[in-house]
Amino acid sequence: MRVFFVLGAVAAVAACGGGSPTVRGQISEACMDGGRSAASPALCSCIQQVANQSLSGRDQSRAAVFFDDPQLAQDTRQSDNSRDEAFWLRYKSFTELSTQICQPIDA
Repeated sequence: MRVFFVLGAVAAVAACGGGSPTVRGQISEACMDGGRSAASPALCSCIQQVANQSLSGRDQSRAAVFFDDPQLAQDTRQSDNSRDEAFWLRYKSFTELSTQICQPIDA
């Protein structure tokens, strides 16, 4: 089942490069505004596409804050709250999939 999800996500995100339109959203905007040297429109668009496939809109809103507040991510990861734990598992899956699919693109 997980293989099909990954293959589906890869197919959906296959257009990360090659002149495809930039996908905008809370994650891509936080990615671009985060001040990281590897951030590019293509990379952040790819990450947004993975987010669209693997996170709800509510989860995307929550995850976008982590770009500005890494301590909040750490606090969420370490929380004993069942909702935080469930969110963290979804977020971790999203970050792992993003890492597999989206690679920094040198300009």
